[in-house]
Amino acid sequence: MRSFFAIIIVGLCFVLALIFGARNEQVVTISYFIAEGEFRLPIVLAVVFLSGFVISWLFASFYILRMKMKLRKAEKQLDKIQDNQQQIAIEEKTA
Repeated sequence: MRSFFAIIIVGLCFVLALIFGARNEQVVTISYFIAEGEFRLPIVLAVVFLSGFVISWLFASFYILRMKMKLRKAEKQLDKIQDNQQQIAIEEKTA
C-alpha cells in the first residue's frame, strides 16, 4: 500500500513538472563537456525528473534486494539453530 502512495506522489510531481514546463515555453541552453545544445524547458524538466527517478529507483531496488538476501540468510541460520535445539531436546528426552 505504501508503494502505491509513493507511485501516486511521484506521478503527481511529474505532472506538476510538466504543467510548470508547459507554461514556460522558453528555450534554455545546456552546456555539455564538449558541446552546447538548446532545448525547450519542458523537455529538460521531464528528462531530469525521469532520470532522477530512475537512478533513485535503481539505488532503492539494490538496497531492498540486499536486505532481502540478508533476511533469507538469517532465516536459514535460524532454521538451522531451531533444528539443532529440537535434536538436543529429543536426545535429552531419550537419555
